[in-house]
Amino acid sequence: MATLNYDTLIPNNVNLSTDRRLQRALEQWHPKFLNWWLRRGPKDFQTNEIYLRTAVGVERGNWAKFGFVRMPDYRWGILLAPAVEDRKIPFGEHKGDPVWHEVPGEYRGLIKRLLVVQGDTEPASVEQQRFLGHTAPSLYDMRNLFQVNVEEARHLWAMVYLLHKYFGRDGREEAEALLERTSGDADKPRILGAFNEETPDWLSFFLFTSFTDRDGKMQLECLAQSGFDPLSRTCRFMLTEEAHHMFVGKSGVERILARTCEAMNAADISDPGDVGAIRARGVMDLPLIQRKMNFHFSVTLDLFGSEISTNAANAFTAGVKGRFHEVDITDDHRLLNDTYPLLQNVDGKLVVTQAPAISAINARLVDDYIADCEKIVVAWNKTIAKSNIDFTLSLPHRGFNRQIGSFAGLHITPIGKIVNDELWAAVSIDCLPSQEDLTYILSLMNATLTPGAYASWIAPPKNGVGGKPGDFEYVRITS
Repeated sequence: MATLNYDTLIPNNVNLSTDRRLQRALEQWHPKFLNWWLRRGPKDFQTNEIYLRTAVGVERGNWAKFGFVRMPDYRWGILLAPAVEDRKIPFGEHKGDPVWHEVPGEYRGLIKRLLVVQGDTEPASVEQQRFLGHTAPSLYDMRNLFQVNVEEARHLWAMVYLLHKYFGRDGREEAEALLERTSGDADKPRILGAFNEETPDWLSFFLFTSFTDRDGKMQLECLAQSGFDPLSRTCRFMLTEEAHHMFVGKSGVERILARTCEAMNAADISDPGDVGAIRARGVMDLPLIQRKMNFHFSVTLDLFGSEISTNAANAFTAGVKGRFHEVDITDDHRLLNDTYPLLQNVDGKLVVTQAPAISAINARLVDDYIADCEKIVVAWNKTIAKSNIDFTLSLPHRGFNRQIGSFAGLHITPIGKIVNDELWAAVSIDCLPSQEDLTYILSLMNATLTPGAYASWIAPPKNGVGGKPGDFEYVRITS
């Protein structure tokens, strides 16, 4: 594997200098990317020095360095994880064959589509979070936001490299289009619905990085199993960076919960439903956090698509996209005769049926995703339990508030009961955030820019970034 070269315009470990045509194409894309970043990336903080992590290698251990940098000067690069010697395709009809180092002609359209969809999510999240710096609850949180942003942009570079290198003119055109779509745009929106939602506040950001970035982890892990080895190696390293994004979300929600519980105990408020008294302390009440959880979780589930999917089946059979932790699954990895349990609506009741496993790839991935999400909810509930407050957060039923898949068009309560329109109208008021909830959250969103200070609604982190002290100036704010 090539060493990581930071002496060039585009840092890389793919020997980019040996392919002059590819290098020129990417160098022509580079200023267009910077133009997109300045127009649609973090607003008004482009000249500030920020304490950011930059990848300087792909091996385990000290693969990154920290230092102050202005975001437009960040060294976005093209980084592939080390190749696995004699790696074989682990699933599908090509199981056991040597992995591909070029795109098989018969799977060209399939692989290109996967790259485009994955690539489209990366700049979308940056666009969704464009204005959050203005309401950061601390310099620590502002720094974490910008770290997530620059790494999502690097993940865009990862997909653009593959499109340019392996798909010629088609790939270059798709790379251009990735900069032309915009999150929430009426004419040219992002491809997936959740990436057109607004992220207007920090609770939304923390839930997005908890739930939606976790979907990203699941998708990257499936693509990391790919028989197309450049895609596998690209996603393996992206997963290394993605872990921090989910930490930001999980720990952010924990800190909000800790501060709420602290304020309740200080005011001797034992009832989590005493919303007026709790909000008077300038914190977020627990039922509000539950309603926001319900929304973000259900919107993210729609990203998985239909539980029964021909596209997912075709990608698996082709050896292009596997299942979550494919190599750890104890079956034949071909799924020619296997079945998988599937929850479906049968005559107004939710019942488990058996579906061909090859068709239920998405259903299995949803199960894996929910199991992963349940772990973070357990951690959040431990934070509440430590304060001796009688309240438990929970994930809503997988059919709740769904717009895509088997449950689309059904009214399903958070506990999994199908109800009529009238009952749904009453239930949804208590289960989804109201305009009053959203207005209240926005009323708390005032920037706290003094080093070591935190907004009233969030507790300080347990540890700083890179071992820095609590009052470290993670973002150098200039007047």
